[in-house]
Amino acid sequence: MTYDRDNRSLFVLPSTQDHIQGVLNAAVVFVMYGDYECFQSANVYRLIKVAQQQLKVSFGENNLGFIFRHFPQVQIHPYAQRAAEAAEAAAAQGQFWQMHEMLFIHQQELGNGYLVEYANRSGLDISQFLQDLSKRTYVNRIKADIEGGLRSRVEAAPALFINGIRYLDRWAVEQIIAAVVAANN
Repeated sequence: MTYDRDNRSLFVLPSTQDHIQGVLNAAVVFVMYGDYECFQSANVYRLIKVAQQQLKVSFGENNLGFIFRHFPQVQIHPYAQRAAEAAEAAAAQGQFWQMHEMLFIHQQELGNGYLVEYANRSGLDISQFLQDLSKRTYVNRIKADIEGGLRSRVEAAPALFINGIRYLDRWAVEQIIAAVVAANN
């Protein structure tokens, strides 16, 4: 298993500024840098969800945390930045995770019209949502995530850190669980 503690530490530690499922002081905290238009990011997110379900038995539900940070790769994914902005606009209305799920489920449909449809399905105030997107209100938040990723030596999405250490093994549930166990020993 590749689990490099020396060269692959998370530069920006988890904080209340992050979008988190679970708690910051959980025994296991996953930090994922992802791109909503990236097929591999969606797959890794699904793998983490499966791993979390399996790990709940060992660690308990309150000892697992998941943080998502934006890392849109605009040079190859033209809709990724706008999707990240839509997720942040939804977050401002308390619906980050609902929008997050929708964006990954429908990642082949991320044009502006679709984003408005997802916002509507999420019960967002559409006027506020559109205003946030047109003013590009959350661009700096996304840039901060990208900068943090770059400082942690993230070059592409997806990138995963488990308890602050970069995960570099195969993208498989068994390997992710093994890395969690190694991180706690």
